[in-house]
Amino acid sequence: MHIRSPIVVMLGHVDHGKTTLLDTIRGTAVAAKEAGKITQMIGASYIRKEDITHMSAASGGRMKFDLKIPGLLFIDTPGHEAFTNLRDRGGSIADIAILVVDVMQGFQPQTLESVRILKQYKTPFVIAANKIDLINGWTDYPAASFIESYSKQPQFVKERLDDHIYGLMGKISEHGFDSERFDRIGDFSKQIAIIPVSAKTKEGLGELLMLIAGLSQKFLGEELEIDEMGRGRGSILEVKDEKGLGTTVDVILYDGLFRKNDEIIFLTQNGAKKTKIRALLEPNASGKEKYNYVDELVAAAGVKIVAPDLEGALPGSPVDAVTDFEENRAEIEKQFRNIIFEKKDELGVVLRADSLGSVEALVRLFEEAEVRIKSASTGKITRKEILMAEAVSADDRYYGAVLGFNVDVTEDARVEADAKKIPVIWSDIIYRLLENYNEWVKDTKEKEKSKAFKKMTWPGKIKLLAGCCFRVSKPAIFGVEVLGGKIRKGCRLMNAKGEVVGEVREMQREKEKVEEAERGTQLAISCDGIYYGKDVCEGNILYTYITKAEITQFESQPGLLSDEERLVFEEIKKLIVSSPFD
Repeated sequence: MHIRSPIVVMLGHVDHGKTTLLDTIRGTAVAAKEAGKITQMIGASYIRKEDITHMSAASGGRMKFDLKIPGLLFIDTPGHEAFTNLRDRGGSIADIAILVVDVMQGFQPQTLESVRILKQYKTPFVIAANKIDLINGWTDYPAASFIESYSKQPQFVKERLDDHIYGLMGKISEHGFDSERFDRIGDFSKQIAIIPVSAKTKEGLGELLMLIAGLSQKFLGEELEIDEMGRGRGSILEVKDEKGLGTTVDVILYDGLFRKNDEIIFLTQNGAKKTKIRALLEPNASGKEKYNYVDELVAAAGVKIVAPDLEGALPGSPVDAVTDFEENRAEIEKQFRNIIFEKKDELGVVLRADSLGSVEALVRLFEEAEVRIKSASTGKITRKEILMAEAVSADDRYYGAVLGFNVDVTEDARVEADAKKIPVIWSDIIYRLLENYNEWVKDTKEKEKSKAFKKMTWPGKIKLLAGCCFRVSKPAIFGVEVLGGKIRKGCRLMNAKGEVVGEVREMQREKEKVEEAERGTQLAISCDGIYYGKDVCEGNILYTYITKAEITQFESQPGLLSDEERLVFEEIKKLIVSSPFD
């Protein structure tokens, strides 16, 4: 059996230094003359174990074990988008991750996003507490080990750093992880290692690489063992159109080997597809040609595959050497159906994302939140998605939404969405998409509730003022004072026996028409159905008539009424319940 290099990916919040840290690691490896140069691959950078040993020794650190892994394969595109495309049948082909956190800023939205994804995929990780050089009072010791640099800092600087580290420990504990600064850990299988580093000064870099390599070797074990002559298995990072080559796929090969002329199988929107490898390409570091052509490649490696009929290949799709096409197709489409689907007779949101990995992560997230999904797929949002959501909305308003992650919305889709009042909810952060959807549901319910309450009759109690009858009927017009609650135009009025006597047509206060009047207000009202002097008289107390359905609604929402309104409500409820007229 052959031990392959662990596949390493960096995640973290924007501007926390993922790309800079990766560039620094690559640059340091290139500069290590004794160790030779870094190997550049398609979509990845390979750092040999000799480079790792050299960088650790150069920084004053000492390897406490004999490295058996050949090196580390770093994915060149940092971030959770790349990570979710490193798929392997519901899991991730990334063996270990570096969560990069700005030690000064701490956890930010995309940091939390990354933690959720790592937890979801059960991927081991360490935390690189970056930018220690920005701690007030910190003295730089370029390329030194963290331990050496830390030992030379004044006590107040050490305490400042420790405070920041404790902050990270507290935040990560909220997600169920115990953590500690790497040099204080007794059992790495129980705690997440935090390595303070500076991508700018290279402090702590050797220890970071040493830990990644050491932890991979110690805890991944058999997962890194492959048959180097076995069936090639990979994952599509990107689909690209290359001048002179046509549609190509950038692939991370994590098991076995690929050979020129191998038949491979991959996923499209329409299911599995087969083609034959025409060429395997690696970057050409020197010379005029952009790529080197190779006949075969063994895992772990990044490679560009040139083959016919790659149009429609999905980023995040597995790409495997074919052994038995029908059997391979059944296997690959089984997992495909769990991610890309449309449930014709079910209600749920319509979901579109930029890659298979993103769709998979979102489906998991929404299912955990018990949000139903009618359709999940990759690709832009078109008029078709809007019409699908419109049909859902007719049965369930709160599922009638289209959700997009990192995808474009076509112009005809925008026009249709505006016309049909279908919300298109978009985000470039996975968990934020769920938050945005939940916020829309909450806002929609509150607006509908507010609209419904405006139509409801509010508890109100009025007294007919003496000497203020202006018309006895058709309609009766007379003066009243609101004793409690409020009355609205259109409400029905009942007497103290619970008998409905009329309906408020208009209300006027100081010669101005009003829609409602609250406690303490004196005004004139016109009422249909009342004959003043017969049905009502001056000094009478009248109440707004509230239906039993409205009573139930008020009782289910006790916070809607003030204490004073609640007293009027209780009076009305007693009249309604005991009234022989209801």
